[in-house]
Amino acid sequence: MTHDPFIPTPHRIVEKRQETLDTVTLVVEPETPFVFAPGQFNMLYALGRGEVPISISGDPGEPSRLVHTLRAVGLVTDALAALEVGASLVVRGPFGSSWPVEEAKGHDVLIVAGGIGLAPLRSTILHILRHREDYGRLAILYGARTDHDLCFADDLHEWGGRFDVEVRVTVDRGSPAWRGRQGVVTAVIDKTDFDPARTVAMVCGPEVMMRHTARALRAAGMKDEQVYLTLERNMKCGIGQCGHCQLGGELICRDGPVYPYPRVAPLMRIREL
Repeated sequence: MTHDPFIPTPHRIVEKRQETLDTVTLVVEPETPFVFAPGQFNMLYALGRGEVPISISGDPGEPSRLVHTLRAVGLVTDALAALEVGASLVVRGPFGSSWPVEEAKGHDVLIVAGGIGLAPLRSTILHILRHREDYGRLAILYGARTDHDLCFADDLHEWGGRFDVEVRVTVDRGSPAWRGRQGVVTAVIDKTDFDPARTVAMVCGPEVMMRHTARALRAAGMKDEQVYLTLERNMKCGIGQCGHCQLGGELICRDGPVYPYPRVAPLMRIREL
């Protein structure tokens, strides 16, 4: 079904999960199947507060369940994070470009995420696992500031238990209870089993992390055109009309948010943009 991006549609929240202290996952069940591609986003509306763009973090193969993971960092996201099961979540979308899951068929896939950046990549991971025979090796590298900032703990445990997925999780600073890796996520790239010549990398996280990841992947033998990333800063209307998300000649909510790295690398080096 095609959704009119101009018409906000209310859906009832059927599940809420607390991922971290300030991050929640909200699940709704649309009345009609909500078809989307991995990497696309919706505009979520908090009544009386406004709306924000949030990536769809659910399984594209389950159009009857619409999943969003968001961090409470402002007026609108605070209100959305405070919603409970049974409340109404107003949605319009989907919008934006998607991760190159078709182009990646027959290739190894390397997922690199930082913090809540795993949320926009979760739909791709679920898609690949649903169609596992279409892809080569799958490696998931995930980093966060601390072990208390790691999202999707149950998913990471499940994915790490599979024989056909390599999962490496690291934190900048671990608590006394943390027994895993410590250090930045780029440090585990050279410890990961992938063939640079046949790998597609998908990266999401803070922009400084994505820049360093792109450099590390290049040092590992990958070409820039094999790397995709998502830019989600300053998106406001979702349809490229207000100009708030302009980055150079790009309107991120219209032309992105997923880009091949060579297309936006020059713009990412200019902080004023």
